[in-house]
This record gives sequence, C-alpha cells and structure tokens, in this order.
Amino acid sequence: MTPAARTRVAHALLVVAPILWSAHHLVVRWVGDWFPPHQLTFWRWLVALVPMLLVAGPALWRDREAARSEWRTLLLLGALGMWITGVAVAISGRTTTATNIGLVYSVAPVLIILLSAVVYRERLLAVQVIGTLVAFAGVVAIVIRGDPQVLVDLTFTPGDFWVMLAAVAWAVYSVILRYRPTRLDLFARLAAIMAGGVILLAPLAAVEAVVVGMPPATTQAFVAALILGLSPGFGAYMCYSWLVREIGTARTGLIIYVVPLYNALFGAWLLSERPAAYHAIGGALIFLGIWLANRVPSRK
Repeated sequence: MTPAARTRVAHALLVVAPILWSAHHLVVRWVGDWFPPHQLTFWRWLVALVPMLLVAGPALWRDREAARSEWRTLLLLGALGMWITGVAVAISGRTTTATNIGLVYSVAPVLIILLSAVVYRERLLAVQVIGTLVAFAGVVAIVIRGDPQVLVDLTFTPGDFWVMLAAVAWAVYSVILRYRPTRLDLFARLAAIMAGGVILLAPLAAVEAVVVGMPPATTQAFVAALILGLSPGFGAYMCYSWLVREIGTARTGLIIYVVPLYNALFGAWLLSERPAAYHAIGGALIFLGIWLANRVPSRK
C-alpha cells in the first residue's frame, strides 16, 4: 500500500472507528441494569477473540515464542484496555450521571498527548494542541447540552473516580501500544492482548456470578454480547490499533471526541431523542479540531 493510500485509509478509519465504538454506549444503556459489568465485559471480549483468532491466529502461532517473551506487556495491555477501561465505565454509571461520564472521560485524549510528550518525547506542534482544545470544546458543548449552567451545577460522586480510572487506563494503554517494542504482527499482538484480557476477566466474572448472580439467559443477553464483541470490541480495536501505528497516539486519541456526537445521532435514530442546535455546534467544533490536529505529516 502506498503512503497516499495509507493516509486515505487512516482518514476513513478516523470516521469509522467512533461509529463502531458508539454501539458500546447504546448497548450498555440497554442492558446495564441487569447484566453485571464483569460478566458483560468478559463475554464481550470472548466474542471478540473468536474472529480475532481467525484473522491473526496463524501469525500469533508462528510468532508464539515472541508472544511468550512479551507476556507481561500483553497481559498489562489486556488489563488496561479490556478489563479496567470496560468495567470501570460500567460501574460508574450506577452512581454518576451521563454528563459527568462524558466530561471526565473526555480528558483521555489530553492525557494521551501529555504521556506521549513527557514519557516518550513525542514532539507536538501547536496546531495539534489547538485542534485538541477545539475538539474538547465541541465535546463539552454536546455533553452539557449547550447550557453553561450545567457546569456551574456540576457535582461529583464516587462514580466519577471510576470514569477517571477508565480514562487513565485508556491513555496508558494507548501510549504503551504505540511505543513499547514488539516482534509481533500488529493484529497478532492485538489477538494476544484480547486473550490476556479474557484470562484476567474469567475469574472475576465467575466470582461476580456467585456473588450477585448471572444475567438471564435470554436472546437480549446473547445479542448484547454479540454486538459488543463484534463492533466496539473486534472492529473498533482493530481500527484503533492500526491508527495508533500509522498516525500516532495523540492524533488517534481524538476519535474519542467523535463518539458523543455519534451517540446523539444514533439516539435520535434509534431512541427517538431529538437532536438540537448544540449537537451541530459541538459536531462542527469536533471535526474542525480533528482536521486541525491532522494537518501534520505522520511521523513513525
């Protein structure tokens, strides 16, 4: 693939990946009251691991010695990207509001930029910083629904700690994914990371099943696990891993800012939630910010 073609693919995935991630928020809203978080996250990643092994299993088996030598890093990435990030947000929704979740989690791209610059000395241009701030303003406009009074009346709960934990875990996951050396193929590495996440989640989901009970064995539970596994699991993480390698963590991290906009659009389509002017203003700021942040050449 030529450099120009890779750039076009990267720009397309910057739009596609947030669409795939939006399914996570919609499904969690649908089943969050009766599907315990560790079990939901476990089944999500077990479902995602099946197609991942079909795609990358042969390469992972071929490079199994490399995977064995990198098992600590792979397990750490599985803990950060599959366990903590997924479960923490699900737990937070029980004690905090959607507004707080949106605002607190939106610091993740900023944390990614700071970690990349401080720990790994990634050079940042002024246009990237400006683009990030513009996109952040767009997220805030959507999350507070165009009403500045929401920020004045904002109160924090224990659930906000879980959101911040998820944001920090995602930032660290993204930076390690980009900069930690590996001998594995891109998707073979992702398959190993998913396997690590499933291994960590299995005993926790089992304990949760004993303590709080299992979800009902219904078609809805099966469909929820299937959607979460294939869309925000398998599809979105493949896109994200490819983008991190191609354009870096700072620019890729900004796709998190598109998710609230897509949530609003899907909510209008599926849940009859009426879009408002602040959606258009916030969306314009988000895409302007991402466009500005990507006005620099990719540096590998």
